[in-house]
Amino acid sequence: MAGKFQMGISDRGDVRSPLPRTAPAAPFVQLGQSLPSRIAAITPFVDKLMRFILNFRNADESEIEMALREAIVNAVIHGNGNNPRKRVYVECRCYIDGEVLITVRDGGRGFDSGRVPNPTTPENRLLTHGRGIYLMKALMDEVWFENGGSTVSMRKTSAPAQVSPHRENRKNDKPA
Repeated sequence: MAGKFQMGISDRGDVRSPLPRTAPAAPFVQLGQSLPSRIAAITPFVDKLMRFILNFRNADESEIEMALREAIVNAVIHGNGNNPRKRVYVECRCYIDGEVLITVRDGGRGFDSGRVPNPTTPENRLLTHGRGIYLMKALMDEVWFENGGSTVSMRKTSAPAQVSPHRENRKNDKPA
């Protein structure tokens, strides 16, 4: 199982991230951790990381949680080939203003993200796989790949306390 999270705190605005922030520089806390490439290790890891993220955001964070799960599942299955001797490395940077930046890296060869089939096309709709990247891009504000596809970074921007009417309606929808 994963060990303790490594944590760093910064109040420096000059710390660079892969893409520029949409908001002015703000202090942040960054955690780094690795987990073995085993499906059973994903849920306890994500649950622990989400508890941390909720310290910086006041909204329903199911979108961040689902995108994080998808990124780690892809790293375990596709990147590391379910090899428990390989590890998945996760870094999470939470800014005081609510912005969250998550990076997931595996030990695989990577892939060309531009060649991943669109799961919404008629010929792909009934497939039981191939929706992870699509979901990450739909749920997060920014998603980008580096190191030949073996590293994915995802950003959810600030304004966590504001719940959009659309999101509020989804929470209040009751099954028929």
